[in-house]
Amino acid sequence: MKKYIYGFIGILLGGLLLSACTDQDYKQLDKGSNQLTLTAAEKVDNLQEINHASNAITLNWTTGNNADTGNRIYYQLELAKAGTNFAEPYTALANGSQVYTWSINEENINNLILDKFGGTAGQPTSIDARISAIVNGVDQAQTDSLTFQMTPYKAVTTTLYLIGDATPNGWSADNATAMTRTENGLFTWEGTLKSGNLKFITTLGQILPSYNKNENDSVVLRTRDDQPDGKWQITVDHYYKVTANLLTGQVTFTQEEGNKPAFDYLYFVGDMTSWNFVNMAHDPLDNFLFRYGHYFDQGGNFKFGTSENSWEYMYKPTQENALYNETSMQLVSGFSPDNKWELKDSETGKAYKICVDIRTGKERMMMSEFTPYSMMYLVGDAAPSGWDLGNATPMTATDSPYIFTWTGTLNAGELKFSCDKQSDWLGGWFMCANGNDENPTGQTEKALFVDMSNDYLKEEYKNIDISSIDRKWKITTSGTYTITLNQLEETVSIVKQ
Repeated sequence: MKKYIYGFIGILLGGLLLSACTDQDYKQLDKGSNQLTLTAAEKVDNLQEINHASNAITLNWTTGNNADTGNRIYYQLELAKAGTNFAEPYTALANGSQVYTWSINEENINNLILDKFGGTAGQPTSIDARISAIVNGVDQAQTDSLTFQMTPYKAVTTTLYLIGDATPNGWSADNATAMTRTENGLFTWEGTLKSGNLKFITTLGQILPSYNKNENDSVVLRTRDDQPDGKWQITVDHYYKVTANLLTGQVTFTQEEGNKPAFDYLYFVGDMTSWNFVNMAHDPLDNFLFRYGHYFDQGGNFKFGTSENSWEYMYKPTQENALYNETSMQLVSGFSPDNKWELKDSETGKAYKICVDIRTGKERMMMSEFTPYSMMYLVGDAAPSGWDLGNATPMTATDSPYIFTWTGTLNAGELKFSCDKQSDWLGGWFMCANGNDENPTGQTEKALFVDMSNDYLKEEYKNIDISSIDRKWKITTSGTYTITLNQLEETVSIVKQ
């Protein structure tokens, strides 16, 4: 007996599902003349990839009968292209016992229709389903069948790449930036994008097919050169999370902190520099922080640039003529507003240290007066006095209160500099900025300054416990060295003579 079932489909389902009913008393399987009957439920007609994990159809059947034998009944479920008399069937269930239902999701049956049953995307395909009840000792199997119809879809690409002058590798299709497929039609990528344009391609080395921006800001598949070539525009250099959903058409570009700041450089610029751009130093512990130490002998206005000699994309205070200790800061992409900080003439004649935090949404400018330490000391097994902090080797003061020098013999071993010989080791230190046990460069290099008892410095490092930091230079060859340390600019040179 064959039945024909038609309906509308709207949902896609993911994995094959089998469920069983339990019958512990096999004598009860003597069902006499009960007819084996196959029915369909939860069926959809038009398969859609957006619903790929949803249930496409559920087939149920009755127990049938075991011809009074009391023997177990085994079930076999087959699917085939309609009209082929099951010549090349797909066996969905073989030798199933106490199983009376079977389900399949939209993605799996879509693949069956296209790969096994010769279906065409967008065209309805009729499928025959047949259930057979097989009993040991009974020659003829009971069967029942039905026919249902489904329209398969063409799946979107499984690979996607970013291409454009806004992307890390430009317009090279051979070197396009690969995205990560997280789900059917859903791709993500994180990294730095520059000001410019971009779109998506599906195949490395091929410009077409591509996914482009349409007039509604959603994605559209482009397969020919004569079709519109819309692109997304990035206006701010930043670290982004990019999400492209090819099934919903939505593309998002979200500015993130990531592990890399939006800008690699920051510049102090103002009246004190004759509006020249002065490069600030990247903090050795937190790459979202930039530092600048300077003795200010004149006052005036200042702000911070992100690209040398460019007046766009500058960090400025949120109010005009902000006091130098006003921390509130914003990134201005254009030229307006052009707020600036002000250091009054009465506040000059002294040194200041500036720390700028460029975390998106948490931008801060921290500027404070710097009082120099009166002496610097060599500490470590490379130094003449070793690790004896109380007898640490002093350096030599110079005409500048910020600069100290020392010439003498260093042993092979570790070295750092104490600012105050604080007995609990939680005072001020100059340490190796490049890491722990790193060789001196022999040139003037950035030094890491930490004062573990300074609450203001601790506040600058919101995400780092500076009391646990301990980095040293590693002197690999003993001999005579000349050391110059600048505590205002936070630099040091350790040069073997």
